[in-house]
Amino acid sequence: MAEAGPAKPTPMTAGQLIKLVEHGLQLAQTADRADLRKRLEQAAGRLRDPSVRVIVVGEFKQGKSKLINALVNAPVCPVDDDIATSVPTVVRHGEPASAAILVPKADSDGGEEGSVERQPIPIEDIAAYVSEQGNPGNSKKLVAAEVYLPRKILTGGLTVIDSPGVGGMGSSHTLTTLTALPTADAMLLVSDASQEYTEPELRFLRQAMRITPSVVGVLSKTDLYPEWRRVADMDRSRLDAVAPDIPLFPVSSDLRLEASRLQDAELNGESGFPALVRHLRNEIVGKSERLQRRHVSQDLLSVTENLRLSLQSELDALENPAGTPRMIAGLELAKTEADDLRKRSARWQITLSDGISDLIADMEYDLRDRLRRIQREAEAAIDQGDPGPTWNEFSKWLEECSAAAISDTFVWTSERAHWLASQVAEHFAADEVRIPALRVSDTGDALDPVEEMPALDPGRINPMQKVLIGMRGSYGGVLMFGLLTGIFGMALINPLSVGAGLLLGRKAYREDREARLKRRQGEAKALVRRQIDDVTFQVGKQLKDRLRLVQRSIRDHFTEIAEEHHRSLSDSVAVAQKAATTFTLQKDVRIRDIKAELKKVDALHAAAAAVAAEVAASRPLAPAAAG
Repeated sequence: MAEAGPAKPTPMTAGQLIKLVEHGLQLAQTADRADLRKRLEQAAGRLRDPSVRVIVVGEFKQGKSKLINALVNAPVCPVDDDIATSVPTVVRHGEPASAAILVPKADSDGGEEGSVERQPIPIEDIAAYVSEQGNPGNSKKLVAAEVYLPRKILTGGLTVIDSPGVGGMGSSHTLTTLTALPTADAMLLVSDASQEYTEPELRFLRQAMRITPSVVGVLSKTDLYPEWRRVADMDRSRLDAVAPDIPLFPVSSDLRLEASRLQDAELNGESGFPALVRHLRNEIVGKSERLQRRHVSQDLLSVTENLRLSLQSELDALENPAGTPRMIAGLELAKTEADDLRKRSARWQITLSDGISDLIADMEYDLRDRLRRIQREAEAAIDQGDPGPTWNEFSKWLEECSAAAISDTFVWTSERAHWLASQVAEHFAADEVRIPALRVSDTGDALDPVEEMPALDPGRINPMQKVLIGMRGSYGGVLMFGLLTGIFGMALINPLSVGAGLLLGRKAYREDREARLKRRQGEAKALVRRQIDDVTFQVGKQLKDRLRLVQRSIRDHFTEIAEEHHRSLSDSVAVAQKAATTFTLQKDVRIRDIKAELKKVDALHAAAAAVAAEVAASRPLAPAAAG
């Protein structure tokens, strides 16, 4: 009989992890290490709010809101043929069921810039705030709405966000959707079974994957389209061309809701939702939990190592007073390491400063290059015809192209910013250093300061104006040819002069029409150049501001790491020097205290190492930014 393998350790619960972190906070407080306490307080905050944000995106009327309703089995998002979502709706666990809206605080309230105020509302009135019918174009200026429900699927921290439709996936509304992606753990791209993925949808998908790697495809409304399997196969092939590991789940929200009403497990299986729910629980929520555990274990391991360094240095000096030469050598080595850390700190700051300068220059060039290509394409289109009659459609096309270019630049800048953070992290290669979370791809308000395209004269003239233009041209012809034929005794107005007048009048009308066309084309080009210049100026300023925030985030993040190491080395030097002059009686008491403290630190270190081993054994995780 084969021996059973070792039992798999039971993963610690979130409550047990919080107790470990609180124990670490006590040890850091005893050691008077405010810097280490700050790190553990952040870890405790992340554990107490284990939200796993999943944003549901897609074009208008693809079934996003009904998908969420079916997922949580409650009518939390308004659904109707003539209702569209205008405000993001956040659905999370809470008891009892309730709702609230988030509104920006006025400057007079004394709150921080960008702060919001939470206002409770009746849950049955949610449609009046989040739908286009009740809040057209988000005229109420809401940041978001929140709905709390006592649902089992939400108990693990799963938070589902219903985003406004992104009209064509190429409009400026797409930027608002991309704004939320950096803070999301996953994205559900919803497209109904009426047709395969469109090119704008795939373009949006490629952009989204550069911001959040966890993407899930959802094929909705399978109950309405008998050919949904063929559409699913085509969607699968298109997703494979983007990334083969993107899962695709065909679902029917109506079947799911009906199955819930009838308590019919077979009908629920046909809806396709069980597979989607399993993926959300195991791959998205489970992965986030594993990542959270790894981060907490890293924080605890780093904190215990820093605490142990100073305690062990003092203990060695107290227990081995005769080893003065070795102790002095150790002190010199510690000082050398501290000096090296200062030099390393200077090097990474230089890398960061130079990298941000290069990134700003590259970003400006990239943005200008993309917008100039759009300008050249727009001017070529204007030269091919009359821009007046199609100016509204042309303005919309220009806005969509500009929004797409800005989105590409922001996403590219986000990637470069993370690359720069990793370059800075290489200066700390001796330690496992997490990269800070960067929010560069936030593009929601990028085009807000840019005014809409001004109107252009459509170039239409009424019949009377046409007659007057012709008459002005024909007058000279009639008079000239009338005088010329008068030499032969003919009247001023005769068939020859009238015919000449008609010919010259027609020629004058054509010339006037061409002149008006050239004038409109020139005005259109001037408006395009002015619009592109305005976009370049406003968006360039916002990009620079964001990159400076990135610089501060990276600087503060790695400064804290450098200060932790430097503080630990400095403390070890100080306590070793102090131990050399400690009296015998005090030595015995201090040795007992240090050993007791070391025992606590080692126990916490062992617990953190066990968490790290459990995470590593469960499933390999790719490096991720700090939360």
